[in-house]
Amino acid sequence: MELKEKAVKAVELLEKEYPEAICSLVYSDPLQLLIATRLAAQCTDKRVNIVTPALFDRFKNAEDFAQADAEEVEEYIKSCGLYKTKARDIVNMCRELCGRYGGTVPDNIEELVTLPGVGRKTANLVVGDIFGKPAVVVDTHCIRITGRLGFHDSKDAVKIEKILRELLPAEKSNDFCHRLVLHGRAVCDARKPKCDVCCLKEICCYAKAD
Repeated sequence: MELKEKAVKAVELLEKEYPEAICSLVYSDPLQLLIATRLAAQCTDKRVNIVTPALFDRFKNAEDFAQADAEEVEEYIKSCGLYKTKARDIVNMCRELCGRYGGTVPDNIEELVTLPGVGRKTANLVVGDIFGKPAVVVDTHCIRITGRLGFHDSKDAVKIEKILRELLPAEKSNDFCHRLVLHGRAVCDARKPKCDVCCLKEICCYAKAD
């Protein structure tokens, strides 16, 4: 089976297993998703969702965050870990948004990654979920599962994104990455994957080698 054919099959199998492919972060506008994703670094989405309601009630838009003291933002996000760095990034990000984009979140990866604290993973998530453009969110689940499937042998997120963009149907790529997160949590664990019950086992190099 060629890799493109395998990628299409993986998309189909995960669609059947996880019909609902949604981001687990709770948000109501592009800025909230951008900030929630920054908070999710080395933190669970569940914890971020506990923290953000009060944060977004206090700071309602980019202007509010841009005018904030990072120390006040810290108080709202302490339980997310790395809170000092994250608070500083959020304030500086919003200052850049206000200064360069009138407080509006850009709709493309190239501009998003120029903002403080925004990497390609965050940029792809925003571009895919908010603006409906083809996106490949390369997180730990994506790296692990697509590696086990045999799509690559890399740990470099940028290289993996490029490879997956070439293999995946563009209109399916964003939802595919959401489903990888669900599958990674439920079945394809980093230490003890449940290959016997995995919907991908028929096309998975790791499962066949086990």
